[in-house]
Amino acid sequence: MELWQLRTFCETAETLNFTKAAEKLHLTQSAVSHQIKALEEELGTQLFIRATRGVVLTDLGRVALTHAKRIVREAEDMLQTVANRERALAGTVRVAAATQALVHLFAPLFKEFMDAHESVELVFRTTATTEHTVASVLEGSTDIGFASLAVYSPGLAVTPVFEDELVLVLSKKHRLAKRNSVDVSELTDERWILFERGASIRRATDAFFKENEIVPEKALESNDTYFIKLMIEQGLGISLMPAWAIREEVASGELSQLSINGHHLIRSVAMLSLKGHRSAAIDAFIEFIIENKSKLSLAAAV
Repeated sequence: MELWQLRTFCETAETLNFTKAAEKLHLTQSAVSHQIKALEEELGTQLFIRATRGVVLTDLGRVALTHAKRIVREAEDMLQTVANRERALAGTVRVAAATQALVHLFAPLFKEFMDAHESVELVFRTTATTEHTVASVLEGSTDIGFASLAVYSPGLAVTPVFEDELVLVLSKKHRLAKRNSVDVSELTDERWILFERGASIRRATDAFFKENEIVPEKALESNDTYFIKLMIEQGLGISLMPAWAIREEVASGELSQLSINGHHLIRSVAMLSLKGHRSAAIDAFIEFIIENKSKLSLAAAV
């Protein structure tokens, strides 16, 4: 049974005349006749009684017509709803996050979204710190931001999406490089390469120093993740970084990753957007990220 057969049936029942139905449907009379006959054969019953000046619905034909009208109406409603939604989705969604996160965590997911919504353009903006990400959303230059908690603002909708863990990162030539873990006491005389203040990693690092009464000797500060990794590789110091950010370097043997005994430096990363009215494209993007939180969690896992 095909939808076009049901449409032909409904039109024929409306006009009670094969010729008039054919004219309205832009078909030949024989095509209409053939479709009705095929439908009758599939249903196993006669739908019309043929008369000299037209046709008349049978009792079962009237029953079938009730169902056919509903099916056709629902199909048309579905088509209009989907088509209108797709048109409404046309637009731009501006997304802000740290460069490293865009490359290693979000890029595959964003591609999946763009493939599913070709009428939506994603525009990416890299931010150096959580503060910059929050500010860009609040000022309206960004629609969606990804930043580590805690973020507090009455104007923001904050949705946690995944957690990650900071690990100790060393040069492969470092004296501790072949270890799996270290005690805090072994880190007191180390030089540290730190992210700049305002970065969520720096916030977590400073909290770790305060908790363990460490006064770090700073080798340098930067918000450039790639530069920090290069400096660690060259032996200028050690650092704390998300495990996912160094996965490739650890796998290739360029850097070493260690845990710190008794400490799990967990961050919660959230999706930020302005409260209130949002475009259909932005809402669709938010729904997509929420539906795919498990993929982000897997990508961010140690």
